[in-house]
Amino acid sequence: MVPHDYLIRCYRAELHVTTGKYEEALCDGDVACTLKPLKTKGHFWKAQALVKIGRTEEALKEYLYCIALRPDWNSVKLKAQKLLCDMFSPVLENMPDSRPTNLRSQSSRIGPKPTFLSTFSSASVARDGAVAGPSELFSKVNIIFTPEPNASSLILNKCKSTPGETSVTAETVPPSFTNGSRKRKISHDTEICQSFKTPSKMAKKDEFVPLPFDNFKASREISRELVDPADFECSLCMRLFYEPVTTTCGHTFCLKCLERSLDHNSDCPLCKENVAEYLVTRAFSKTFLTEELIIQYLPDELNDRRRLHEEEMKELSNLTEDVPIFVCTMSFPTIPCPLHVFEPRYRLMIRRCMETGTKQFGMCIGNELKGFADYGCMLEIRDVKFFPDGRSVVDTIGKCRFKVLRHGQRDGYNTANIEYLEDTKVEGEAYHELVCLSDSVYDQAFTWFSSLKDNMRTQILNHFGPMPGKEPIPQSSQNGPAWCWWLLAVLPLESRAQLAVLSMISLKDRLIAIRRVLVFVTRQRLRSL
Repeated sequence: MVPHDYLIRCYRAELHVTTGKYEEALCDGDVACTLKPLKTKGHFWKAQALVKIGRTEEALKEYLYCIALRPDWNSVKLKAQKLLCDMFSPVLENMPDSRPTNLRSQSSRIGPKPTFLSTFSSASVARDGAVAGPSELFSKVNIIFTPEPNASSLILNKCKSTPGETSVTAETVPPSFTNGSRKRKISHDTEICQSFKTPSKMAKKDEFVPLPFDNFKASREISRELVDPADFECSLCMRLFYEPVTTTCGHTFCLKCLERSLDHNSDCPLCKENVAEYLVTRAFSKTFLTEELIIQYLPDELNDRRRLHEEEMKELSNLTEDVPIFVCTMSFPTIPCPLHVFEPRYRLMIRRCMETGTKQFGMCIGNELKGFADYGCMLEIRDVKFFPDGRSVVDTIGKCRFKVLRHGQRDGYNTANIEYLEDTKVEGEAYHELVCLSDSVYDQAFTWFSSLKDNMRTQILNHFGPMPGKEPIPQSSQNGPAWCWWLLAVLPLESRAQLAVLSMISLKDRLIAIRRVLVFVTRQRLRSL
């Protein structure tokens, strides 16, 4: 309808990337970049699609456009940096190495050399034979990237040599080092090696001299008395780290604490740097070094912290006490109920339902005096779709009815102690009357639905699905026939009237109430004709 609308093109490109339709996303991104080449949104989603397709060189070009147009876009800088690291690593591995064969580090990462990097050859090798580091190669690109927060300053590997001798080689230098600092570092290591040189062997130029490590062993053991538990406390919950994660700005938090903070703000709680990429990717990787240190040096504190976490999960998984309540609209057993979740308190509630494994919560309509009604329906989560800004669409379906015994709150959202409702079953003559009544009301409902206009009937089918079939045994379910709830959901009734029918535990009373509504809406329709 609006093929030349720039924003609509960008939104549809984002939707295609989310749903895995990368070719369609690339097409929309191309059109958006053509419409407004100086806007960043089109270039960004075009780059995202190119990355998914595998065309990394073109994706890097689009990322560079984004950075040139918006220099403060840190998340795009990180994406471009990762692409550069992937592209340059094969080049470094294929460069000539001046070290002896037995001292060369074995690379576990071998990949095809990108075409645009084919110009890198011996020009990237220093005159003295030393291989240029990543910082020297990255200096060819006029972009300042943020260095990786966990990059080590220098990794020393003990290499195999003749008996009584070993050597230390500089394995990795972070991209943040300049050329000068790198040369000083290598020179300093060379001086250390030269101080251990034996008189009987002469060192060649730029060759490290073996060190007698057999007689020199550094101890890495740390006394547990020197480890302070306060150094491993989360700054949000003030407790020992549990499932620690580290942000791109270098700050560590408990996974649950960081997620809860991002519900309210996409900035780091400490330095306020934007970390919205966590919301986009949902890639919360645990910091294994911190976790291993806690396991090794603070086992007792970790056991206490784990026991506390398990107690909290057990309390949250109780489906009769302090059950989370979503105050929104009416819901019914067996009826789908899609929800758009954007409030921070409900983000937390949905996440907890998923973490505990229950995947269930209650749904009630609002009440001015009590906050929410005394009757509701339990919903089961079938699927959750997250958006880059933290919002989500939750696909749920009604399970069973309940009555509220006590209203409460927990961490901002409503809770309740509940008891589940079941229909009272009848036998004998009363059961035969119930079967006849059920068949009669079903036929009346089917006639009413068939008489609706085509457009109205299509809308109902698209939203609620087809009308369930007649059940031969009306009392087979504790909630009664599914078609009753489907009909109650589609009939033009106010919430209070629907709530009254929902609270009934007599199937006969519910069928009579539905029949009265059908008679009323049928008469209203005839009058309008």
